[in-house]
Amino acid sequence: MPYYSDELIEEVRSRNDIVDVIGGYVRLQKKGSSYFGLCPFHNEKTGSFSVTPGKQMFYCFGCGAGGNVFTFLMKYENFTFGEAMQTLADRVGIELPKQEMSEQQRQEADERSTLLEINKEAAKYFYALLRNPRGSKAYEYFKSRELDDETMQKFGLGYSDQYSDDLYRYLRKKGYDDAILKKSGLVTIDEVRGGHDKFWNRAMFPIMDVHNRVIGFGGRVMGDGEPKYLNSPETKIFDKSRNLYGLNIARTSRRNQLLLCEGYMDVISLHKAGFDNAVASLGTALTSGHANLLKRYTKEVYLTYDSDGAGVKAALRAIPILKEVGITTKVINMRPYKDPDEFIKALGADEYQKRIDEAENSFLFEVRILHEQYDMNDPASKTAFFNEVAKKLLGFSEELERNNYIQAVAEKYFVTFDELKKLVNSQAMKGGLVKTPAPLKSGINENKKKEDGMKQSQKLLLTWLIEDTRLFKCIDGLITADDFTEELYHKVAQKVFEQFASEGAVNPAQIVSMGVGEEEQREIASLFNATIHEVETQSEMEKALKETIIRIKQNSINYRSNNLDPTDMAGLMKVVDDKRALEKLEKLHISIN
Repeated sequence: MPYYSDELIEEVRSRNDIVDVIGGYVRLQKKGSSYFGLCPFHNEKTGSFSVTPGKQMFYCFGCGAGGNVFTFLMKYENFTFGEAMQTLADRVGIELPKQEMSEQQRQEADERSTLLEINKEAAKYFYALLRNPRGSKAYEYFKSRELDDETMQKFGLGYSDQYSDDLYRYLRKKGYDDAILKKSGLVTIDEVRGGHDKFWNRAMFPIMDVHNRVIGFGGRVMGDGEPKYLNSPETKIFDKSRNLYGLNIARTSRRNQLLLCEGYMDVISLHKAGFDNAVASLGTALTSGHANLLKRYTKEVYLTYDSDGAGVKAALRAIPILKEVGITTKVINMRPYKDPDEFIKALGADEYQKRIDEAENSFLFEVRILHEQYDMNDPASKTAFFNEVAKKLLGFSEELERNNYIQAVAEKYFVTFDELKKLVNSQAMKGGLVKTPAPLKSGINENKKKEDGMKQSQKLLLTWLIEDTRLFKCIDGLITADDFTEELYHKVAQKVFEQFASEGAVNPAQIVSMGVGEEEQREIASLFNATIHEVETQSEMEKALKETIIRIKQNSINYRSNNLDPTDMAGLMKVVDDKRALEKLEKLHISIN
């Protein structure tokens, strides 16, 4: 990670108002002194995601995600700290100093930069060839697929020449050596044939990341060659499981959902028809990496896979992967046509929009496909079907949601609600069938373990101190940073007390940057957002504050007593003094004013 001074980091952070930045990603509504919206990091129907201008922090009371403006960009955009720093600096016109890197870091950065240059050069070359007489076959192919010049330009479509070393020779003339060309995935080097192209005589589809950088290619053969479609191999800049075709455009769509297709032409046809929210996986089945990438940009995905058996299987594989990260999924019916490309050509955009509006709930889709495997005229087969459905219904952990699905299935398959519910309960009683939701990689629900009372008390006091700095006067001489016994809490408390002593104020957003990793930053954010139960009067607040101080002080004394070296007389005397002070504190009245 590049090194930046604390002063520069704080300048960039303070110049980027967190409400303005997050407001570009999340629809926020002002409630009191904070703004609230639906959390972009987990699936929720009631907004528990808060952004507080006074703290310059965000915090989700549902999943625990929290931090400052750097944390948000790193989590939402999957940025490194350096990338977040550069983005925010550019946003407010701050020029960052060039950073010194180790030799290895410099080599890796240079190599990635060179690979991106090579891919860009290749894309430009393929693009030019398509518009050259040599590319007439590919140009006519795209025209036969009803693509106009504007669409070809929008997606950077091109052609790789019929000569198998054409691109290799071009890139060598540009000054790239064999070693780096081999790593690009565009060229194969062997002793017999020398350098030759991965793609030749193919209509070319450049693949771009969300920042519009060319990272790889897909190519469709012109003629009868095999394979029909060919993709770039994985390289240092191209990971198939973490990129989606068309996402660089779809991420800025005004539509609320993303359409997930199987092929490049499906995406292009949908975009041409006005559906600029279409994306596709890159010649591979949907992965958890794809799901997490989609989660950054939408809460709802419509599967618009091929209507054949392979497409149905792909949809059945994708649904649980999307569900695991909290994405709501629906399935679009393409019949009688095979795919979106054929459908759009035959029936047009308006009819496709109707299919979107009529898209099937993913669970009911799974049940319908399951239903096709059973003979409902045979009593044993019919019973087996309902038993399998009952097992699937156990996947809904919330009773209300489960009952809603029981009702929907019962109405569709001519069984009463009570009969199906009894069967679901019977399956649950057999044991081992109630599914426990897998923990999500994003950390959702991982922080829901019950905190012990002492940790909560220390959190509460830190939250109070930044909410109302008058309390520093109340605790003066009673509590110090050393009384916070949790290691991270102690570090944060030291910073809080130092800031107030030197500046008369607390800057929680700056303190978040102390966290070296996402989990630590999350924990620091939670320290400043402990749940505060409403107290109606000042006397109730003073009583709550006194009880919290006593708990923290008592814990601090016990902690030091248990960890005291018997020869440490000074430490022993401090413990004795603190015990006496605690006795006086219990009789003392604490006044906030």
